[in-house]
Amino acid sequence: MRPLEGLRVIDLTHVLAGPFATHQLRCLGAEVVKIERPGHGDVMRALAARPELGGITPGFAALNAGKKSVTLDLKSEAGRETVRAPAAQSDILLENFKTGTLDRMGLGYDDLQKVNPRLILLSITPFGATGPRRDWAATDLT
Repeated sequence: MRPLEGLRVIDLTHVLAGPFATHQLRCLGAEVVKIERPGHGDVMRALAARPELGGITPGFAALNAGKKSVTLDLKSEAGRETVRAPAAQSDILLENFKTGTLDRMGLGYDDLQKVNPRLILLSITPFGATGPRRDWAATDLT
């Protein structure tokens, strides 16, 4: 048995830092459900896509192998409600949107604690959630 077996993770991350973090949780046994935006998915899918990998990149394939995947429009109330429902039965939710994005969608920490008080919400931000650069976006090594 792996150490995180039995845990469910909702993965709202994209590009590199977030998918790498959820990949590590999956490797340790957690069930990871990756949620991507319709029509585009994770930006990492298309960076130097390879036809022999079904049109996705080796990096995307490596960081998302073994995850369950669904597309949801988080800009719609129906999409947000579809996230709230599994959040009630999940252990961890990871996101790496710009600071405040989940709050504006009604999916922030205070909102999700109402449906699941034991849910751990992890936000990966390049410059932290407070301070003068909190609203700056960045990816990869930042």
